[in-house]
Amino acid sequence: MSSTKPLLQLVTVSSFVQPSFWNKLSELKINVDKLNDDERQIYGFFSNSPTTWTTHIVEVDSTSFNTTLNSQNNIPFQGKIFNKNTIEQFKDCDKTKMINEEGRRFLEELKSGKVLEKPYLMNFFFILSFSDLKKFHFYYWFAYPVPHNLEISVEGISPISEHFTEAEVASLSTEYTRLDPHQKPYFLIHNKKLHTYHSKLSQVSENNCQEYYFAFADYINSGQHPKSQIKNYIIFLLHHCPFLGGKTLNFLLFFLDRKLSCCQSLIYKLTLPQCNSTIDDIIYGGGDNAWAGWEKNEKNKFAPRFSNMRTTMDPQILFEESVDLNLKLMKWRLLPDINLDKIKNAKCLLLGAGTLGCSVARNLLGWGVRNINFVDNSTVSYSNPVRQHLFTYEDAVKSKPKAEAAAESLHKIFPSINSQGHQFTIPMPGHNVGESTVESVKKSVEDLEKLIQEHDIVFLLTDSRESRWLPTLLGIFHNKIVINVALGFDTYLIMRYGRKDIEDNVKEVQTHSAFKRISGNELGCYFCNDVTAPGNSLKDRTLDQQCTVTRPGVSSIAGALSVELTVSLLQHEEGINAPAFYKTGPQHEMNFTDDQGGVLGILPHSIRGFLSSFMHVLPATPKYNQCIACSSIVLEEYKAKGFAFLLETFNSNNYLENLTGLSKLFADSNYADVLELSDEEWEN
Repeated sequence: MSSTKPLLQLVTVSSFVQPSFWNKLSELKINVDKLNDDERQIYGFFSNSPTTWTTHIVEVDSTSFNTTLNSQNNIPFQGKIFNKNTIEQFKDCDKTKMINEEGRRFLEELKSGKVLEKPYLMNFFFILSFSDLKKFHFYYWFAYPVPHNLEISVEGISPISEHFTEAEVASLSTEYTRLDPHQKPYFLIHNKKLHTYHSKLSQVSENNCQEYYFAFADYINSGQHPKSQIKNYIIFLLHHCPFLGGKTLNFLLFFLDRKLSCCQSLIYKLTLPQCNSTIDDIIYGGGDNAWAGWEKNEKNKFAPRFSNMRTTMDPQILFEESVDLNLKLMKWRLLPDINLDKIKNAKCLLLGAGTLGCSVARNLLGWGVRNINFVDNSTVSYSNPVRQHLFTYEDAVKSKPKAEAAAESLHKIFPSINSQGHQFTIPMPGHNVGESTVESVKKSVEDLEKLIQEHDIVFLLTDSRESRWLPTLLGIFHNKIVINVALGFDTYLIMRYGRKDIEDNVKEVQTHSAFKRISGNELGCYFCNDVTAPGNSLKDRTLDQQCTVTRPGVSSIAGALSVELTVSLLQHEEGINAPAFYKTGPQHEMNFTDDQGGVLGILPHSIRGFLSSFMHVLPATPKYNQCIACSSIVLEEYKAKGFAFLLETFNSNNYLENLTGLSKLFADSNYADVLELSDEEWEN
């Protein structure tokens, strides 16, 4: 009479290949295996994550090739990979023969006692693959061998809470976490205690088998069906305990959730097949082809899968992902609130591709910035490469335009960078524009303004004071973040600009005994402390006066500080409006609280460094309502007259002074008593 008991429904596991697996396989194929296509041992694992609660997924990654199992928090799978040399060998493999050979190998390990010592070997798989390393294409097929004809009857399913108390469940959960990874997939529970098969199976008898729970670690899917590897488990039990054949036993589907509790586990009452002779008869009673388990592909067909890894294995793409590693490590623990995408997507315009421009560009790269463009009017000379580290001797020999050479160098360092060089001269006050050059100067103004509009941050890194005037005006006019950097022989100045919408009354807010602050929209510019309009600073100057002569380290220090100030500004919740802190107390009082600054600390208005004394000061300057660059008078005049206003400024040394009222200021004061500081001190 045939049995009417329902058969246990099983779910076949699925594979998930992490990109790092293919990276490691490629490395081993090229450097170690070469033409050797012998099997290689690997590991897979169930990971305890929400994504696998409704399906049975075995993952492999780069650690799968480790020589020792390292799966403390996962359910391990023992595996092999057969990586063929040609696509023809991959296609021509006898798939039926392969899976049956691996099934027989498992039986040999079972009979030798190896599986009893390491029960995780009941979870085994193999991969047949071909790697097209030129195209980064991978063809692969997973197999999870289990006996094909083995049938298991189900008497009932119940929750663990019907068999164990809450305290007993908690105790089992704790004991399970202490198990060696080799023992975690399959184990015994007797007298409410957890035991390994190696230590306890010999005590199981025909008389006491009902006292045991035969446990297997798994993940529960929506149909509450275990994975198909339970068939290997049944074969294991029937080999070591043939008297269990035909018996109805308690099987515990042990599920440890993310809170390390097994309270969701299930108890299955299963009737095992009769075992009248040996497990070979049970498995091979219907013929030699007794093993199944080839995985179906994405179309639910028994066929290989294909993975195109060009986007993750192409060296340029891999390099792009790797350059951000240090930044991501900072975010993990040190700066969890930092917004790396905001830095990455910032568009930076560097006006000047000399010593400062090179230093700023390299530091921007270090912070992950992907958009860096240059403006410069000169070419690489023989004196440049040793100090300006984006240039080479070959650049000097070819007299390459600096902006172009700097952009090319960034591409060599980081191929995915978006960088271009623009060669033109920035029009300057005091540098007369003749009738024949009006159109070219107008074109330069238009090009400069367009570039400033297209970028988020403008760095002023040019060689003279007057070359910073027009970018200062345009940067403030278009409300861009403007960072000014200037060098002396052993001194440097880094300054950020405020917005154009200034208030009549500058308000200072006391926030700490050592610091005061000024609102971000009230900050002055590079020209706010000047009482004269910029003129031609290169006129009647000797060579050493025309060139920026500095100690070699000054530009690197100033360039790095300017980028750090910029990044801090980007991370501040108020952005360009972030308040500026300045020092009022003695050096030892420079502690500050987190609410005074942003993610990366306080934001000064300017940083003045003195290398001769290795000292920094953090002064702050409010907007000057008669400033020749950022005052509302100048901004409104530019808005009204445009290029006509600029042209008059270029051709007249006193136009800006008359416009802003500085001329009247001179007339009303004793000008002879005014100390005029040399431009040389803060020129770059």
